[in-house]
Amino acid sequence: MTTMNLVVLAGRLTRDPRLRQTNGGTPVADLGVAINERHRTADGRETTRTCFVDVTVWQRSADACSRYLRKGAPVLVEGRLATDQWTDPEGRSHSRLRVVAERVQFLDRPRRDTAAHEDTERPAPVSSAATDRKTDGRPRTTARR
Repeated sequence: MTTMNLVVLAGRLTRDPRLRQTNGGTPVADLGVAINERHRTADGRETTRTCFVDVTVWQRSADACSRYLRKGAPVLVEGRLATDQWTDPEGRSHSRLRVVAERVQFLDRPRRDTAAHEDTERPAPVSSAATDRKTDGRPRTTARR
C-alpha cells in the first residue's frame, strides 16, 4: 500500500513568526496559521469556522519568514504532518499535530515598515496568477519592479 503525507494550507498568520535556532545553529521559525472555512447552516445562515494550525519552518525559509512576514500576512504552506508527543510532570501523555513546511509562499508583498530594518528591500514572491495578467486576460509584456 502506498502512503502519502502532504498538506497544503492557505491562510493568514495569527502572530509574528518566532525565530529561534537549534543547538547546532540551524534557524527554525514557528508560525501560527488561521484558515477560515465559510459554510451555510441548515437554516441558510452563513457562518465561518476557523482552523488554527501550528507550522514549523526550517533553515533559509525560516529566516525569510521571520524577515518578511508579520501577523495577518497571507501565506500558502506546503508540507507534511508531524506528531509531537510528550509526558507532562503528572505523568499524562499528550500529543498534537503540526505541519512541517517544505515550502512557504508569501501571497502578498511585504509592507514597507516590515522591511524597513533591512539594508535593501526585496519583494516577497507573489503567487496570484491574476497579478501576472492584464485585465483583458493576456500576460503582461512589461517588466515589474
